[in-house]
Amino acid sequence: MNQLNFRKKTEKDVLMISEHPLASGNLPLLYYPLLEETDMVIHGFTTRLGGVSSGIYSSLNLSFTRGDKREAVLENYKRLAQALSVKEDSFCFSNQTHTTNVKRVGRRDAGTGMGDKAFTDIDGLITDEPGVTLTTFYADCVPLFFVDKKHHAIGLSHSGWRGTVNRMGKVTVEAMGREFGSKPEDIFCAIGPSICQDCYEVSSDVAEAFKGEFPGQEEEILIDKGGGKYQLDLWRANEIVLLEAGILKEHLAVTNICTCCNPKLLFSHRASKGKRGNLAAVLALKTFS
Repeated sequence: MNQLNFRKKTEKDVLMISEHPLASGNLPLLYYPLLEETDMVIHGFTTRLGGVSSGIYSSLNLSFTRGDKREAVLENYKRLAQALSVKEDSFCFSNQTHTTNVKRVGRRDAGTGMGDKAFTDIDGLITDEPGVTLTTFYADCVPLFFVDKKHHAIGLSHSGWRGTVNRMGKVTVEAMGREFGSKPEDIFCAIGPSICQDCYEVSSDVAEAFKGEFPGQEEEILIDKGGGKYQLDLWRANEIVLLEAGILKEHLAVTNICTCCNPKLLFSHRASKGKRGNLAAVLALKTFS
């Protein structure tokens, strides 16, 4: 599995493949050494590999809402739980709707999203309790990981272009501050695998929204192709958001793996023209005896 041939935007070892300390079996995971070094979390980002789903969902689809068979998705979660060494009923997730709403959850919320119970209009989850595995879903949008070692708290947020222009990263940092006393300088962050600037063409209305929110930084995040078309760099935009929120540069890891550049290994909405399953970012606090 460590021979997976990802196309990378740089050759830096920002992300590692498969040799996740808690991974097992034949289900590869991507993980950040920066977050592992905190020695307080279990985390990962899934690939398309290692599950039982078929067709356009092949094979590790983790969404119940894309049209896949429920029994296949449940088996995929069983395998993911084994790979992470977490309980099958510990996953907690929401119906994401591109908001900047962040919810504090705990052990009592473990299993939310797996059955009839589900949160709605929530795109960020935070907790300071072990026993619940925060889970968010992707097929080009940006995963944001947050680990506060000092206050033993974590967060996981979904940030597409709407979330990014509305500064979901800052909103999550502020939510952790209110709920746990977290300070930006104590939080370790990672910007997860998502669509790169080369692959992400947007229209002028999206570009104008970013120009308005990032005045003076337009050239860092937008390339004008003419004809009302632009290439948008969500990685750099989220990096700016997090740094301006007070995250230290040395506490921030930025992906170099694009979902759209790797359609055989990762689900991409753009590459598949919407015919796909969902990847997942997962984050949980370790339980220390």
